[in-house]
Amino acid sequence: MLYIVTGGSGSGKSEYAEQTAVQCRNRTGGTLWYLATMRIWDDEGRKRVERHRRMRAAKGFETIERYTGLETLELRETFEELNPAGLDAEQETDSLKYWESRRVAQKQVLLLECMSNLVLNEFYDQENGAEERILQGIKHLQKQCGDLIIVTNEIFSDGVTYEPESERYIELLGRIDRELGQMADSVTEVVYGIPLAVSAFVVEN
Repeated sequence: MLYIVTGGSGSGKSEYAEQTAVQCRNRTGGTLWYLATMRIWDDEGRKRVERHRRMRAAKGFETIERYTGLETLELRETFEELNPAGLDAEQETDSLKYWESRRVAQKQVLLLECMSNLVLNEFYDQENGAEERILQGIKHLQKQCGDLIIVTNEIFSDGVTYEPESERYIELLGRIDRELGQMADSVTEVVYGIPLAVSAFVVEN
C-alpha cells in the first residue's frame, strides 16, 4: 500500500504518518524503516531533526539517512550494514536467510520523511531529470515494501511570488505530488492535527 500524508508546517502530519507506519507494522509484523531525507544546514534544521528523533523514539524504527538516489537504495544491503561487525561466514549466511525470510513472510514498512526535502536535494544536485529519478526511486521502494508512507508538504497556497529558481522547485514538487496522488492507495491531509481523508483507505489496528 502507498500512503501519502500532506499538510502545512506544524500541522501534525509527521506524527500522523508515524502512527500510520506503526499500525502497518503491527498488522504485518515486518521491519519498520524510517527514511530521513533532510540535510542539516543550520541550527534550525538540527533542532527539527532532533524533534523528529524524539517523536519516533521507542517506536521501533530502523533509520536510514539518504538524501538523493532512492532508485539505487537496497533495503537488504542496509540490513547487512546494520548487522554487528565480526560475523563469521556461517553467521552472515544465517543473517541473510533470516532477512530473506522476514522479507518474504513479513511485509516491510517504510516511512519517507519527507518528499519536499528529497525533491529539494535532487533539484539542486541535478535539476535535469530530477522528476524521473524521484518517481523511479519511489517505484523501486514500492517493490521492496509492503507499505510505503510518504510525507510531503503543502507549500502551494501561500500566495507568495518567489525567485525563478524557487518557483521551478515548487512546480517540480507539485508535479511529483500530483503523480504520487494518482499512484496512492490513500491520501490524507492533516490540518491542525486532524487527519482529513482525501482518498480513503482505513488502516486497521
